[in-house]
Parts: sequence; structure tokens; C-alpha cells
Amino acid sequence: MIDKLEAIKERFDEVSQQIIQPEIVSDSARYSKISKEYKDLGRIVEHYELYLKLQKDIAGNKELIATEKDEELRDMAKEELDDLTPKLEAVEQAIKELLIPKDPNDSRNIILEVRGGTGGDEAAIFAGDLFRMYQRFFEKMGWRSSIMDFTEGSNGGYKEIICKVEGEDVYGKMKFESGVHRVQRVPQTESQGRIHTSAASVAVLPEAEEVDVQINMNDVRVDTFQSSGAGGQSVNTTYSAVRLTHIPSGLVVSCQDERSQLKNKDRALSVLRSRLYEIKLKEHNDAISSQRKSMVGSGDRSDKIRTYNYPQSRITDHRIGYTVYNLPAVMEGDIAEFIERLRIAENAERMQEGETV
Repeated sequence: MIDKLEAIKERFDEVSQQIIQPEIVSDSARYSKISKEYKDLGRIVEHYELYLKLQKDIAGNKELIATEKDEELRDMAKEELDDLTPKLEAVEQAIKELLIPKDPNDSRNIILEVRGGTGGDEAAIFAGDLFRMYQRFFEKMGWRSSIMDFTEGSNGGYKEIICKVEGEDVYGKMKFESGVHRVQRVPQTESQGRIHTSAASVAVLPEAEEVDVQINMNDVRVDTFQSSGAGGQSVNTTYSAVRLTHIPSGLVVSCQDERSQLKNKDRALSVLRSRLYEIKLKEHNDAISSQRKSMVGSGDRSDKIRTYNYPQSRITDHRIGYTVYNLPAVMEGDIAEFIERLRIAENAERMQEGETV
């Protein structure tokens, strides 16, 4: 591990020089790439330097205990050693996690799709609740989100809602949310007070760039229609909303968020590109998962991942067996603990398999 960390430190020193070169600063694409590498390597180097300092301090205290004749000084050294040893173990563990290769998609923005599943009107209402939960979480993270398309439920919520989310490491945090979310509660439409089970599906797609997926526009049928707002009211009378049909795959994407038809077309293309990229990514992940079964899950939108039980104020993530009893707080966007535990579980799996940079 030390040899690997020394090599990383050497590279960090090189990047530290490159990032201040005028020809790199003036090239936004190169500067962005170098800045990201500088930040990623810097995190590892910072832990490595702390690791070396702790090792040196531990060695110094051990030597003092072995050679010092003053009992009080030896006791002080033993006390400090007891304090330093767990710190070193914690830093070593953190370094091992940092050396696990990052998913190259982690730094991407996402297209988030939430759809009501089984359960009729209640499923659409729950899809709306989930989407609001995510919106609160985005606000806490300082991310920007913009709705691209939606279909409202007949009694509230959404049959389907799609939005774009932009920020730092959005996919890296949100990718664990893909799958089927199940709710157990008394629906608003239930007169007998019986608990029903409904579901909504969440798909988190890393936003694809043009270099990732090439779309032949001859394979795409473009239709325009009038955009509509809440309650079916017309937002504008021009045909600004756009529907794209990708003929080879059968994928259909709509966007009605912008007033400009051209902007809606660009945004719809972004969603289509991301869905095609997801198919490509799924084929890649399926090839990997045929060799190993992940506890955290494949990120497949058909995986049942979480249950929200309102009568008990309980939320259970079935992938890691983690349960909390603070449903109101979670529905207000307090999902960071779930995401962190899933990240740790995934890292633990990858460390067992010996994946390092």
C-alpha cells in the first residue's frame, strides 16, 4: 500500500504544478479535468501524510516506553499510544476506501425519473411524496433541479415525473435510489381505514454526453404539441412541447418545461441520450454481476429496495437490513444516512474483492 501511496503523492505533486500553468488555466476543458484529479488525489495525499505522522508518533512513544526510566513519562507515553493506535487504524481504513476505484459516472449529473407503480391513485400520490422528498434532499445538498416532464395523477401526485439534477457527485450519491419503493399506509381515498400497499419506481440515470451516445436523428421521430400545466391548464398556445420517438429502441421521451420548442427538443434529446446510455451501462453491469452478486444491488429499477411504513413511522432498506423509525424526517429529505450506509456497504464488498486503483 505504501508504494501505491508514494506513487499517488508523486502524481499529486506533478498535478500541483500543472494546475497553475497558463496554457492549462486558459483551456477550460483541460483545467476542469486537472482540477478534478487534483482534488481526488489531494484527499488521498492528505490522509497519507496524516498516516505517516501517526506512524512516526507511535514509533516515538514506543521507543520512549522502552527506554525512558522516569515512570511518569512512560505512563504519559502509554496513554498517548492508546490514543494514537485507534486513530492510525481509522486513517488506514479511510485510505483503503479512498483507494477503491471510483465509478467513472459518479461525478455526473443525473436524470431522475419517478413513476407511480402498482396501487392506482395511491401509487401516484406516493410518487409525488417521493419526488418532494428528493427535492428537499437536493436543497440540503445545494444541487440544482429542474423538472423536464410530468404527468399528474388524477387525485394528486404524479403518474410520472422527470427532472434533471446538477451538482457535485450527484450520480455517486443518488445511484443507490434506483429501484422499487414500497409504501404501506391508509390511502386518502380509503374510507374504511385499511392499510394498503402501493409502490413507485425510481430510475437514476447518469446524464450522458454526446461523446457517450451517438444518436442518428434519422432514427428519431419528432412530434410537437401544446404544453400543459397543473390541472391540465394550457401554459401556452404554441406547439412548444416536444415528443421524441427513438425508432430502433422504441424509447419515447417528452419535454414541455421550456417555452422554446428548440430548448425542449435539446432537453428531450438529453433524456433520450441518458436512457440509451443506461441501457449500455446495464449491459456492462449485467456482465459484471454474472460474476458476482452484490448485496447493495445492481441499481436495476425492478429491484425492491425500500419500504415506507406510515403506521409504524418505519423505513427499512432491504439491501442492507437498515431500519429507522423517523419517517417524517426522511420524507422531508433526511436520507443522507441511508446513502452513506449503502456507500459503505458497497465499498466493503469491493474491498473484499480486492479492488484498488
